[in-house]
Amino acid sequence: MTSDSIAAGQIGAHGADTWSAVAVLGDETRRRLLEFVRLARRPVTREEASAALGITRKLAAFHLDKLVAAGLLQARHGGHGPRRVGRAPKVYEPAARTVTLSLPARRHELLASLLAQAATAQRPQESARDASVRIARARGEALGAAAGDTDLTGFLFSFGFEPAEEAPGRTVLHNCPFHPVAAQAPQLVCAINHAFLCGYLAASRERETVAVLAPRPGACCVELRTGAAAAAPEQEPATAAAEQESADSEPPGTGAVCRRDTSV
Repeated sequence: MTSDSIAAGQIGAHGADTWSAVAVLGDETRRRLLEFVRLARRPVTREEASAALGITRKLAAFHLDKLVAAGLLQARHGGHGPRRVGRAPKVYEPAARTVTLSLPARRHELLASLLAQAATAQRPQESARDASVRIARARGEALGAAAGDTDLTGFLFSFGFEPAEEAPGRTVLHNCPFHPVAAQAPQLVCAINHAFLCGYLAASRERETVAVLAPRPGACCVELRTGAAAAAPEQEPATAAAEQESADSEPPGTGAVCRRDTSV
């Protein structure tokens, strides 16, 4: 991996736009305006917003436009209120954008998407776990193939893994973006996470790096190894039968690395 990282990696998994949106909502008047516009279920004029909050039209316009700049509202001319300078009044309505912020970073929407796809694409005679692992690997491969010039460190930061090189050729992922679900179902979620990262590595330019299951408290269950650190004999992930015999709280078998067979 290179030492450089993309912008998303430098500021965390959420990106500058999310942090800007959160900063805008630090003002109580803007929070009240956003709530009013969202609950109105129709385009709202500046006059309506100012009357609802008991503030001046000029102040309402200022805060509404701040919300638009942050991507939380959208504005257009086309309302049915009183016209100003011969054109339809400016109206505001909720933007389609969803803003989510968690510290440390969590990617529960990714996990939910993988599980939903697996539930609808499960093959005959295929277990739910195997379908989830297959889908996770395919999603990772798709992202790896589209990575272009994105370096591995930037990718990992953008998904909230918080990578750090702990020893030559050994990168530890200090954050689990799927916690606390991973703690509730480690056999399933850790296998999904491992397959996702294996798929990305297989399809990207990082072909000499392998993802290894190495669970440790307070960190991701996977670590990345290159060079001599990746030369350990390959082991297959735990089989479904073995998993049934183990306690639900136990993580997958330590030492499992990416399978060489990349079929999905």
